[in-house]
Amino acid sequence: METESIRSPFYEVAASAGASFMEEGGWFWTDGFGDSDGEYRGVRDDLGVWDVSPLNKWEFRGPDALAAAQRVHTNNILGLSVGQVRYGALCDAAGLMLDDGTVYRLADRVWVMTNGSERAEHFAAATEGLDVEIEAVTRTMPHLGLQGPRSREALAPLCEADIAGLGYFRFIPEPTKVGGVPCVVSRTGFGGELGYELFCAPEDAADLWEVVVTKMNARPFGVGVLESLRVEAGLIVLDYDYSAGERTPYDLSLDRMVALGTVDFLGSDALKAVAASPPRRLKTLRLEGDELPEYGAEVTRNGEPVGTLTSPAVSPRFGPIALAILDAEVARDGERVEVGLDSGRTGASVAELAIYDPEKRRPRA
Repeated sequence: METESIRSPFYEVAASAGASFMEEGGWFWTDGFGDSDGEYRGVRDDLGVWDVSPLNKWEFRGPDALAAAQRVHTNNILGLSVGQVRYGALCDAAGLMLDDGTVYRLADRVWVMTNGSERAEHFAAATEGLDVEIEAVTRTMPHLGLQGPRSREALAPLCEADIAGLGYFRFIPEPTKVGGVPCVVSRTGFGGELGYELFCAPEDAADLWEVVVTKMNARPFGVGVLESLRVEAGLIVLDYDYSAGERTPYDLSLDRMVALGTVDFLGSDALKAVAASPPRRLKTLRLEGDELPEYGAEVTRNGEPVGTLTSPAVSPRFGPIALAILDAEVARDGERVEVGLDSGRTGASVAELAIYDPEKRRPRA
């Protein structure tokens, strides 16, 4: 029997604002609000807000919570201070990515956030022998993502805590009030802009939406416009840019998020052989023509396969672009390649990953 998709606590207020929805991963995700160009400009030029509640969240509790999170994550989790966040990959013993996501350290527990919902068995097996309790808490932690250059200016006067000094990938562990609504405030996000995430209780979701949309004058957007935003910013998604158990973190150019030699994690031994000379790299392609390739289209050079296009998008700023996993010898800026289409092939040139703000100056501002 099919299980009905879950509606986030923001569903009704978003629907009242004109949202359309798509079903994915067992949830109704907000798809958009009928004006993709306006939603895009809202994020890039002003302030946008989207419902990120379906993102999977896990709470690790107990004496070994931090050590358990380290076993399943490639970044240096043991080195986290309270109030710090780190992003990286989650791998199997062969060093192949099962997922990617963030880890938040609180004083007495850890939050692990993933794309996929089917992680309970993996976490249990990977942390066997440790004194830790792992609970799926997605439904009790709805949250909104604020993205845009006006996000700090809009949030600061409504937040009881002083966010002026809140650093990139830092959060305030203790709930603070935003417009009177208790929230955990985090300087993280998904879109390539200065941004924050606000985690609240389910019963406070409608009030938080009102604060953000009315008092902050944030423009709601959905996952429809997020594709162009994330491809511009070089941000990956499970089942779009990679499938579980098929790619190493180096194939996705996550080198800086793999703490080899600093900590041990599941798959670290296998990745040592790859780290010195990764055979594949994630890059941006600038596409020619009007026909957009499909996800997973073949990339060739002089008729020989050299990679896979993962996520295509039409960027309002850059035109047709895509993320692609390419053989290392081809993954050079300016290299000419071809991409498969239903109607044949089209030309493309390799460009730097994160074609929009490659140094990430905007989210770090």
